[in-house]
Amino acid sequence: MTRVWEWNRPVTVREVLEDLQKERSIAYTTVMTVLDNLHQKGWVRREAEGRAYRYEAVSTRAAYSAALMNEAWSASDNPAAALVAFFGMMSSEQRQALRDAVRMVQVDDRPVAEEERATREHSGEPAREEEQRAADEAPAGEGVEPGAEPGSKER
Repeated sequence: MTRVWEWNRPVTVREVLEDLQKERSIAYTTVMTVLDNLHQKGWVRREAEGRAYRYEAVSTRAAYSAALMNEAWSASDNPAAALVAFFGMMSSEQRQALRDAVRMVQVDDRPVAEEERATREHSGEPAREEEQRAADEAPAGEGVEPGAEPGSKER
């Protein structure tokens, strides 16, 4: 998969074989079997080209990595603790990449948490305890909906 992702284009068994043989000895049939297995698992699609196939990744490496992380996180009996442990393993460069990613997923210049709160409010779901506490402690006029009286905390 690494070669298919790196090239980001349809590849033949022969191309992958020749690239791998720069590093180690490997048989054509081994590469063909691996690509066929990847096709059967749905990781690559293939299109006939003469007597051979051209293989192309179904998703990006980033999407695959994200799905793996989501699967592992979802399987945890304590997702918050799993995230804390995961963040603790990160290098400073990885933590900066995480900060950048969080900024990228902001919607309408609002952080994701604010967007989630707005969605819950619209659906009638109650505010989370920490959100309600912050709203109760906000100075008069902050967090007030348009049309509400100053000093009120109506939402």
